[in-house]
Amino acid sequence: MAHSHSDHSAPHQHQAEDGNRSRLLAAFIVTAVYMLAEIIGGVLSGSLALLADAGHMLTDAAALLMALLALQLARRKPNSRHTFGLLRLTTLAAFVNALALLVITVLIVWEAVQRFAHPQPVAGGAMLVIAAGGLLANLLSFWLLHRGSAEKNLNVRAAALHVMGDLLGSVGAIAAALIILFTGWTPADPILSVLVSLLVLRSGWRLIRESSHELLEGAPQTIDVEKLQRTLTLQIQEVRNVHHVHLWQVGEKPVITLHVQVIPPHDHDALLARIHRHLQQHYQIEHATVQMEYQRCEGERCDMQWIAGGGGGHGHHH
Repeated sequence: MAHSHSDHSAPHQHQAEDGNRSRLLAAFIVTAVYMLAEIIGGVLSGSLALLADAGHMLTDAAALLMALLALQLARRKPNSRHTFGLLRLTTLAAFVNALALLVITVLIVWEAVQRFAHPQPVAGGAMLVIAAGGLLANLLSFWLLHRGSAEKNLNVRAAALHVMGDLLGSVGAIAAALIILFTGWTPADPILSVLVSLLVLRSGWRLIRESSHELLEGAPQTIDVEKLQRTLTLQIQEVRNVHHVHLWQVGEKPVITLHVQVIPPHDHDALLARIHRHLQQHYQIEHATVQMEYQRCEGERCDMQWIAGGGGGHGHHH
């Protein structure tokens, strides 16, 4: 059995993590500062809608803080109790953030139903000004979270979804404020809140599916395990069969263990290196444990048969 864990991309990875951390910190500061502004504005204008939105931004700030802490803890080195380090914390944080997002969405819809049944007076002018400021703050935070490698990091995406909820909420609040100012029709506020909540609900549900899949040791969505088995068997002629494949993901890193039945090679290390290189180049798997198994093929045509990809050697043995 041989093990490979390539670290040639470590400098780039650390740069990406530092970039994600800086963006999360900047987004947290922007969100926290404007949350305070919304609380003050809500109190001065007597607007419950603005106070509710400030509560939403408070949850966003908590989500961003959680994401920051998860990234920091994930940098701790592996030890005897956590042999992969704490990389999975980022996925756990994303899952918790997504659950919080769904809970918030349900609460917003419930509050919208209550306000539609019992309309509340809204200070349209103050609502418009503060909602416009909230839109600018959320646009800045959303832009910060979607730069660089943010799209590849599940944890940053979770935080971005929270901000997106407020961003769309700010758009809805501006539209509702304009309607209230020009028509005086206050039910516009809860109606638009429900529409925005449905959009956020869809994104939050998708994030829950992705993060729970990773927490349950599911194979990365981008890698087809059966195709991986076939290509290894077809492209490396000494490989007869690939079986007992276990593929999962820790943080952003795919990890694999597999048994490879091979024609006894002249150079064991060279063949093993080719297998690892294939996994790295075609599937970006840098952490692989390969167990090579020898089983001689008896007969004159065996070698040519395996090289040509014939025979039954491409089946799966468990």
